[in-house]
Amino acid sequence: MAWLTRFLTAVAFLAIGVIFSPETFGSKSDGHNSTKLSTYLKLAHLLSFSTAFGAALWVTFIGGIIMFKNLPRHQFGNLQSKMFPAYFSMVGICCAISVASFGYLHPLKSSSTAEKYQLGFLLSSFAFNLANLFVFTPMTIEMMKQRHKAERENNIGDEVGWSKNVEVAKVNPKLAAMNKKFGMIHGLSSLANIMSFGSLAMHSWYLAGKIDL
Repeated sequence: MAWLTRFLTAVAFLAIGVIFSPETFGSKSDGHNSTKLSTYLKLAHLLSFSTAFGAALWVTFIGGIIMFKNLPRHQFGNLQSKMFPAYFSMVGICCAISVASFGYLHPLKSSSTAEKYQLGFLLSSFAFNLANLFVFTPMTIEMMKQRHKAERENNIGDEVGWSKNVEVAKVNPKLAAMNKKFGMIHGLSSLANIMSFGSLAMHSWYLAGKIDL
């Protein structure tokens, strides 16, 4: 995880540098970029954005729900604990690339109000993913492991769904307290993920307005 932290930090500083000092990286404030470089940056932006948006759509609204409804709960949780760090890392990197390329193509000094808003949405998505990757996800995984241990002591967790957990929690204050704490942390993680997806969705609306079919 240490190498990933260093990599994301480097990418984040690069993106910030491109936004606030584009001339350092060759972007002219009058917007006259070379056609070839502009094409490469647009391609990088579109591929990174579409990858982040598609991954967020699948994980948030399709894949996670299907797995929860069909896998034993502990198996589902263990799978998610491996998948989510990779998911947030990938989306975070894609958002950083999108921020850097968009900031290069639309320097703050010459960008319109709409373009500044879009840069803000991309930065928001990046920030929410970093919060999930480095704060909420580690807390959620640690709390999940503690709750799995308590559930195994009560011979539950191998079933699909929450029914047995809810029944045992009614007579087990320790498990009930764990459920409450896990729900709070998981809720914050889910909220950050939804906010990130919403920011990407706002940018998709902007891009749709730029496409001439």
